[in-house]
Amino acid sequence: MFFLELILVVVVLLIALSIVWSTLQTGISPMMSSGKACQAMLASTSPPANGPLIDLGSGWGTLVVALAREYPHYQVIGYELSWFPWLISIIRKYSLRLDNLTIYRKDFIKADLGSASILFCYLFPGGMVALHKKLKCELFREIRIVSNTFALPSCQPVKVTRLKDVYHTPVYVYHWRPCSTTTPSQLILAEECS
Repeated sequence: MFFLELILVVVVLLIALSIVWSTLQTGISPMMSSGKACQAMLASTSPPANGPLIDLGSGWGTLVVALAREYPHYQVIGYELSWFPWLISIIRKYSLRLDNLTIYRKDFIKADLGSASILFCYLFPGGMVALHKKLKCELFREIRIVSNTFALPSCQPVKVTRLKDVYHTPVYVYHWRPCSTTTPSQLILAEECS
């Protein structure tokens, strides 16, 4: 009996350490979107355009699983750095037989997001700043962005839904449109991106 308890303690400790490690790497622990937030974010996808639906920091798989179930004919991609939430998401994917869902254990900042039709995120202020910089430097076409709780810096949302919860949590919808002509500010931006 002692041996089983020891194994359980070691497993729990390893899980906790993996979450702490990824929290130190990213600046935030993996968080689940609430059921109300998932519903509001799903409502913002209708109808999705061509290209995959991508969740940036997919955590425990709450939203990516809902997206894959709602849109079985669309490719759904999740990026998650934390090992244990990623593993739980993978188990959910295979147990629900979601062949249209791919979950990478990878930092979305290092991923190519150029083919996405919609980006979903539930990040934190620093993560939103990093995402904004990545979009300015790498994404040169129109795309929809749906963000739970945190706004995209220097961007005006086309829609803000306030959830009927204790915090009146906002869900922001953006239509990312890159600049079509080169301006002096874009030349400065090009230097920032290099």
